[in-house]
Amino acid sequence: MSLGGKHLFGSINETRVTFVEKKVTAERVEFLKKLLEHNGFEVLIQEEKRISEEVPQLYTIGVTDMVFNPTIWVYQRKLMTFDGHKVSPDFWNQRSEITPPQYWKTPKDS
Repeated sequence: MSLGGKHLFGSINETRVTFVEKKVTAERVEFLKKLLEHNGFEVLIQEEKRISEEVPQLYTIGVTDMVFNPTIWVYQRKLMTFDGHKVSPDFWNQRSEITPPQYWKTPKDS
């Protein structure tokens, strides 16, 4: 669920994508899908293969924009939240809904 730094790409349903995150829960996929579509990206989702029925279903999420790198877009503050603020790493990782002006300032510093 963290920002990795590498630009990973491949295919989902025979469409070239930049992978945003792999092996994430349905709740995480829903959050990222809404956020990325809000920012104008076309989002594709693929179910991961499950070993057994007891294992929770995980997903891979990607966007069709081949230049998109989640780490760069988050740290350069290019993504916008639903209420018009810039996405911070804590917002991206769903740790906080507070989006301070500088990513290095955490809510406890403010």
